[in-house]
Amino acid sequence: MFRKTGRRRRLVVAGCAAALLAGAAGTANAVENLPPKQPLVKDLQTGSKACATGDETVYVADPPRLEAVLYDPEEDNQASEYSPVKGEFDAWWTDAEGVEQHRTYTTMVQPSGTRQYWTMPSDIPADTAISWHVRANDGKATSPWSDAGDGSVCSFVYDDVNPEKATITSPEYPNPEDVFWVDGVGVYGHFTMDSPSDDVVSYTYYFPGGPYGTVKADRPGAAVTIPYLPLSHGPKSLQVAAIDRAGRRSGETIYYFNVQSGRAPVARWKLDDPAGSRSAAAETGSAARTGTGVTFGGPAPSGTEATATVSLDGTGHGFLTPDAPATDLRKSFAVSAWVRPSETARTMTVASQDAAGKPAFTLGLRAEDSGPAWSFAIGGTRITGGAPETGEWAHVLGVYDAETGKARLYANGHEVGTAADATPTEASGAFQIGRARGTVGYRDRWHGDVGDVRVHDRVVVPGEAAELAQRKPKLLGHWSLEKATDGVSPEQADGTPLRLGTGATIYNGSDSSCIPEMDPDCTYVPPALVGDGHLRLDGETGYAATDGPVVDTGDSFTLGVVVRLADSEPAHPMTVLSQAGEHTDAFKLRYVPSTYTWQLVMPVRDEAGAPEKVVSQIEGADGGEGQGHRLAVVYDDASDTIKLYLDGTVGAEEPAAFANGWHSTGPLQIGRGKVDGGWGEYLHGDVDEVQAYAGALEDVGGLGWGTDPCLC
Repeated sequence: MFRKTGRRRRLVVAGCAAALLAGAAGTANAVENLPPKQPLVKDLQTGSKACATGDETVYVADPPRLEAVLYDPEEDNQASEYSPVKGEFDAWWTDAEGVEQHRTYTTMVQPSGTRQYWTMPSDIPADTAISWHVRANDGKATSPWSDAGDGSVCSFVYDDVNPEKATITSPEYPNPEDVFWVDGVGVYGHFTMDSPSDDVVSYTYYFPGGPYGTVKADRPGAAVTIPYLPLSHGPKSLQVAAIDRAGRRSGETIYYFNVQSGRAPVARWKLDDPAGSRSAAAETGSAARTGTGVTFGGPAPSGTEATATVSLDGTGHGFLTPDAPATDLRKSFAVSAWVRPSETARTMTVASQDAAGKPAFTLGLRAEDSGPAWSFAIGGTRITGGAPETGEWAHVLGVYDAETGKARLYANGHEVGTAADATPTEASGAFQIGRARGTVGYRDRWHGDVGDVRVHDRVVVPGEAAELAQRKPKLLGHWSLEKATDGVSPEQADGTPLRLGTGATIYNGSDSSCIPEMDPDCTYVPPALVGDGHLRLDGETGYAATDGPVVDTGDSFTLGVVVRLADSEPAHPMTVLSQAGEHTDAFKLRYVPSTYTWQLVMPVRDEAGAPEKVVSQIEGADGGEGQGHRLAVVYDDASDTIKLYLDGTVGAEEPAAFANGWHSTGPLQIGRGKVDGGWGEYLHGDVDEVQAYAGALEDVGGLGWGTDPCLC
């Protein structure tokens, strides 16, 4: 027993000794501490700026917050170990008496890898180089300072003074006190911004309406010049502030100047000379001689300033030339014309200017594998876009901007293709209409009509491009539907009347001769939709129609109408307006009760059974009461788009694509449309204020109110 007991005691003692030894070893490991890591310069910041080292200096507008990311090693390599560390910051400078001054700061304890901060006191001196470094302290050991060994001292200068206001000058657009109105839209101005302060490094600028931004100086205190292209005429201003290297901002300087309208073309041939002429008079520039393949007195695009055009036969004799250059192509220029091609299967030139054995630029039509496209080529750059159509008028414009080096192409007032960098060829040769210089002779001769050729020695801006291509809509008919004599309702200007079919009547509202609330014998008569009367249709046989087509559905047109359905839940689709061809409707504006939508339907071709295409639709249920709805259809053949409006709201943000509308030959119908070769979809309801225009109205808000919108 004793021996057993003694053995057990020896085992216990031995076990305790081993435990003590193991505990001692563990304690030794636990107390072994590795010092924090030296802060790296890349982990240091002065305010929001990186640590400036060597000869570099950071400038700050306020006493900065110094920042450092500090690390303490994990002694036991356990990722979960908490390794606390604090930062010891030290900053110093030499004061005016030559005495070195110090400021120090110790942060709170934070986990390893945390960004630690010191916001410097407000009494630090301005305009003085202040240096700083930092080290980490884990409570038992400290790291080397951040500038030890391969490290570096950080430095900054506190700037407490704003830069002086900028001065602004422009040789092209002087202050109105010197020159009040200056030419003009499409002509670049160059504005130089400077400041008396020698530490300004950038300027913010703002032209009301754009552009705006920040531009850097090449060096502190250097002036900066920016270009500006006026897009519209009138009083203008430029607002500028100087920014110094500390980020301080000066007060704002405002520079005023006045921009005139864009100057007239340097060359213009209206090409409206009398039939039989052998030369084209120039409004500006030199008269152009013609080849024998040129015929004057051709038709002009409707709704434009042009009154006549010339026809070129596409042969070697179909050209015009002033035998002199129109403008210096090394500078900004623009060339434009109204054109109507007689064919589109081959490349043809509207205008060009001769260089040695080639044209310096060409504007015209290019035959491509994907189909014909408008084209503007200058130097080795070509831009194509748009969709020329045989027999269709278009306005084409090529622009070269020497300031940006960009070339642009416009068709019918819209930029097409993609603007591209271009390098013009020096060209002192003659300007050409209808052909382009080739290696031998001329090539790519134009076959078709050309009118109003213009050459500008400046940039033609987008607003001007749209204005040059504008075709003012023409009122074709306005039917107020306030009266009918022998079943005929007149057009306001005594144009084509509407003939009322069976089931169609003119309803006249109250003449206000009595007031039911005051006279018990007075019968209430509901007012007309607009004005004194409107057309009422019975939904079975009622309709009204002109004797022939009103709008040319193959060209741009606009239609407006006010309509009120008689039933809140009609049994079938009902057509409000249509205009037919031989077999089907060229368009149909109708209400579809199953989807509570107004639809614009345009069959793809004039054939029996041709599929109908809903090109646009918009929701808008009608309860049979109120003042009805104002509907409008706008087809722009130039852009091949169509829009449907309901009460002034367009059915889709983007207009529907619809190319190559076909020409209908049938009358304008009110209240019915073609169905399976016969008439159907009769409207049960009221119709008023039918208006029709040749051309695409930009604003339909004036339709349906009893007057015609301004076309100015």
